[in-house]
Amino acid sequence: MPSIQISTNVKPRDEAHEKELVLELSKFCAQLLSKPETYISVEFTHVPTLTFAGTFDPAFLMTITSLDNINPEANAKYSQELFKFLNERLNIPGDRGYITFNDPGRTHLGHKATTFATIFASK
Repeated sequence: MPSIQISTNVKPRDEAHEKELVLELSKFCAQLLSKPETYISVEFTHVPTLTFAGTFDPAFLMTITSLDNINPEANAKYSQELFKFLNERLNIPGDRGYITFNDPGRTHLGHKATTFATIFASK
C-alpha cells in the first residue's frame, strides 16, 4: 500500500511512454510517501472525455489511498510535489486537477488474503 490512481485527458506519446511514466510515478510516490515501492500500485487511465472547468484542456483526477501517512500537513506536501510532477511530465497546469487522499484504516484494506490490521499485528 499505497495505491495511486490517475485519470487524465493527456494522451502519452505511445505505450512505451505510458509505461515509462507509470514506473516513474511509482518510484516518485514511493519516495514521496515514504513507503517501499514493493507496496506501490499505480493505475493510469487515459480518458479523452475528462473535462475540468468546462474545457478539455489538459487535466487530471488522482486518488491516493495509503495507510498511516495521510494527514493535513503531509497532504499539502504531497499535493505540491505531485502537481509539480504532473506539470513537468504531462504539462498539466496546477489549476487543472484534483487529488483525493484516503486512509481507509488497517481493518478496511485487504492484502495477502487478510487485512493490514492482521498483517501488522503479527509483526
